[in-house]
Amino acid sequence: MDQKASGPFVSADSDMKEATLRAVLLGVVMAMFMGAANAYLGLKAGMTIAATYTTAVVGMAVIKSMRGTILEENCARTVGSIGGNVASGAIFTLPAFFIAGIWQPFFTLEHYLVSTVILISGGVLGIMFVTITRRVLVNNEELPFPESQAAAEIHKAGQKGQGGSRFLLAGMGLGGFFAVLTEFKVIAAKWQAALGVGKGALLVRGPEMSPAFLGVGYIIGPRLAGINFSGGVLAWGLLAPALAFFLHWKDAVPVTNWAEEIISVWRNYVRLIAIGGMLVGAFYTLFKMRKSLIEGITRSISNLSQRQDRAVLRTDQDINLKWAIMVISVVLAIVFFVFNWFAHDVVAALIAAAVMLVLGFIFSAVSGYLVGIIGVSSNPTSGLTVAVLIAVAFMMVVLGLEGATGVAAVLGVAAFTCVTVSVAGEMMQDLKAGHILGCTPWRMQLGDILGIAAAALTMFFVLSILHLGDIKTVVSAKLAGLERARVESVRYEGSSPALQQRAYAIAEIRALAPELQNELLGTNAGFGGAKIPAPQASLMAVVARSIMERKTEWIFILAGVFMGLAFILMQVKSPMLVSVGMYLPIETSFAIFIGGLFKGLVGSLGDRDRWSDGAKQSAENTGTLMASGLIAGEAMIGILFAALAFAGIELPGVFENPSYLFSLGSIAFLGVVLVAAPRARAKAAS
Repeated sequence: MDQKASGPFVSADSDMKEATLRAVLLGVVMAMFMGAANAYLGLKAGMTIAATYTTAVVGMAVIKSMRGTILEENCARTVGSIGGNVASGAIFTLPAFFIAGIWQPFFTLEHYLVSTVILISGGVLGIMFVTITRRVLVNNEELPFPESQAAAEIHKAGQKGQGGSRFLLAGMGLGGFFAVLTEFKVIAAKWQAALGVGKGALLVRGPEMSPAFLGVGYIIGPRLAGINFSGGVLAWGLLAPALAFFLHWKDAVPVTNWAEEIISVWRNYVRLIAIGGMLVGAFYTLFKMRKSLIEGITRSISNLSQRQDRAVLRTDQDINLKWAIMVISVVLAIVFFVFNWFAHDVVAALIAAAVMLVLGFIFSAVSGYLVGIIGVSSNPTSGLTVAVLIAVAFMMVVLGLEGATGVAAVLGVAAFTCVTVSVAGEMMQDLKAGHILGCTPWRMQLGDILGIAAAALTMFFVLSILHLGDIKTVVSAKLAGLERARVESVRYEGSSPALQQRAYAIAEIRALAPELQNELLGTNAGFGGAKIPAPQASLMAVVARSIMERKTEWIFILAGVFMGLAFILMQVKSPMLVSVGMYLPIETSFAIFIGGLFKGLVGSLGDRDRWSDGAKQSAENTGTLMASGLIAGEAMIGILFAALAFAGIELPGVFENPSYLFSLGSIAFLGVVLVAAPRARAKAAS
C-alpha cells in the first residue's frame, strides 16, 4: 500500500504515549546489549547484523506485557538498535590502534576516555546531520527503505497478536547452551588435520562449532555465505599451502609441523593479499553505487537551501535546526582537541576537523540514502571509512606528519567518520520506520543520543574484555603446555621495544603484562589474532601504516589488488566478501557457509511445497529471529567467559580433548531446528 496515500499508522494529531521512561530505559539496556553482541560478532566474523529486528521483537514483547503503546515499542526499538551501529563504528577502528602498535597496552584509562569521547561525539554528529537530511530522504518515494518497512511491519503484526519473541528467546537459549558446552570443553570448538601431499601438505579444518556463525550464515543466505566461503577455500586450499610449499620446496626436512607452517604463511602473507582485495572491494562497492552516491549528495546539499522552520505536524518535527548547528559546533570543537591530542599539531587538527565536517556530512547523507535503497545490513560503512582514511592519510603526509603520531591521527579521523556514518545510516532507517508508524522525529533523535551514550560508555570495556580475555586464555594454555613439556625458557627474537631479544624464564614470562606475553610467546591472540581477527580494523591499521610509515610489504597488498581486479573482471558478486573470507580462519567461513545452506534448504522446501507469499514471509521472519537469537546467545556467553578470563578466573574443562563428532552432531541439531521451525510456521500460515 502506498504510504503517502494511507498516512501513518498513528495519526499526527494523536497524543499517544511515546518516549516514556520505561520505553527509553528498555531501549538503553538493549543498546548496551546489542552493542556488545555486534562487537563480539564483528570482531570474530567480520560481519554485523541489523539490530533493528531483534530490538523490535524484544521491545514489542516487553512493552506489550506492560500494556504500552506501539509508539513506545518503536521508541524502545529505536534507542536499542543504535547500539549495534555504535559497535560497528567501534570495531572497525578502535582495535586498529592496537594492531598498528599505537595503543599498547590497549586497556588504559586514557584510552577509555578518548574512545568514549570519539564514539559519543561521532554518534551525536551523525544524529545532527540526519536532522538536516531526514525530510528529503524519508519523503522520497523512490527510496523503498526495505528494512524500515520490515521493522514497521513487525510492530503492526504485534498489534494483531503475531509476536515471535518466543523464537528469538529459543534461539538465545540454544546459542547460549551450546556456547557453554564449548567453553567447558564438553564438545570441541574446532578440528584440523594436516594431510601430507608429496613434499607439501594441505591443512583441513572442519566448521567451527559456533551457533553465532550458523546464525550469520542463515541470515545472509546461501549465496553470500558461499561467496564468503569461496575466499576461505582460495586462501586455505590454494594460497597458503602453495606458498608454504614454495618456501620449502628445495628442502622440506626442517618443517616439523606443516599445520603450524601453513597457519604462519596464511597469517603473515595471505592476509596481506586479502587486505589488498578488501581495499579494491571497498572502492568497487562505492563505484557501483556512484549514481546513488551523487544523487544522495546532490539532494542533501539542495535540501539545506530549501529547509525552512515553520509550523509542522507532530510527525514531521525534527530537533530545531539552530540547536542542531550549535551541537555540531560543540562536537567539532571536541574533534579539534582530540585530533590535536593525537597529532600534536594545531594546523593539522584544524584541517582534520574541517575535513571531518565536510566528509562527515556528505557521507552521512550518502549513508542515509543507501540505507533507503539496500538497508543497513548492506551499507558499505567500511568502504566509506577507507576512502576517508586514505584521503586524510595523504593529507597528513603533505602536512609533514609521520610515524606513530601520523598513524594515530589518521586512525582518529577514521574512527570519528566511521561512527558518524554508521549511526547516521541506522538513524535514517529508524526515522523511516517511525514515519510509517506515526512517531515524533525529534523524540526519536533525542532517544538515540541516549542509546549512543549508553553503548559508548560500555563499548571500550567490551572490546577490552574480549581482547585481554582471549590473550589470557591462550597464553595460559601455552604456558601450561610449556611447563608440561619441561621447557624452562623461551627466547624472544621479535622487534617490540618493550622486550629484549634474549631468553626469558617461564617465571619471568608469567610476571609480564598479558599483551607482552602474547608478543613474546607468539600466541597470536587478541585483536588481529586467530579467534578475534577483526578484519576491518586490520585493514584500517595496515593502510594507515602503509601510507604513513611505508613499512608494509606492499608486494602482497599489490598482489591482492590485482586479485580484486580479477574478481571484478570475472563479475564476482562481492569481491569484498571474498576477501573477508580469505582473511578469516576457514573454520569461521565454513560454519557461516553451513548456516547459509540451512537457509537454502528452507527455501527449497518452500518451492517444493509451493508456499504462499504469506507463508514464505512467516518462515523468513521465524528463521531470522531464531538465527538472531543464536548470535545473541553465544555473544553473551562469549563475553561472560572472556570477562572471567579477564578477571583471572580459570574454569576447568570436562574433557582435555573433547570429541569433534559431538560438535558435528550439535551443528546438525541446530540445522534441524533452523529448518523445522520456519517450516512449521509456514505451514501454520498457509
